[in-house]
Amino acid sequence: MNATVTYYYSLISPYAWFGHAAIRQVARECGATLVHRPIRIFELFDANGGLPLGKRAPARQRYRLIELQRWRARRGLPLNLKPRFWPVDIALADRCLIALVEAGHDPSDYADAAFRALWAQDQDLADPQVIAALLGSQGFDAQLVMAQAAEDVVEAIYARNTAEAIAADLPGLPGYVLNGEPFWGQDRIDDLRDALLSGRAPYRVDPA
Repeated sequence: MNATVTYYYSLISPYAWFGHAAIRQVARECGATLVHRPIRIFELFDANGGLPLGKRAPARQRYRLIELQRWRARRGLPLNLKPRFWPVDIALADRCLIALVEAGHDPSDYADAAFRALWAQDQDLADPQVIAALLGSQGFDAQLVMAQAAEDVVEAIYARNTAEAIAADLPGLPGYVLNGEPFWGQDRIDDLRDALLSGRAPYRVDPA
């Protein structure tokens, strides 16, 4: 099929964790290339109308906890509703994803390990030692990757990825873009799969 799905996410998102294995499976099943684009989630919120958790109405904050439990059960994945280290400065962990991509590596397994560390194992993804251990567990040279992650070029890519996600009209994360059509949320992965398998034309805001 040779389709390309651009995958926008951040390790700070529990819903990105829920969707990570699922989007990888769909890409394999459909013969699609998955292009990883970590972004700054709060800049996306600012631009496209989302709110950080602490600024949401109390009812929305409570409802989120119900939804997380539903999806935890549906996906069969471990998730602490209130992780010990969250909110967390996720920038270094996310930039390591970008550094891996730029070096020609598939960052999927590191991302999986990092998601699990934050959302299931109460590890601090702002701690360089934790990140180094995660990289090492996936066979990467942790010090090299982290040094690359600190470079200005990676920061520029982080900003560019974020601008692209904003331009794609994604209100939040995770987000997937296929032929210019945005799919927001891991609960839209089945819709994305259908689009890949059918080969249909992408839906547009102003259909022809």
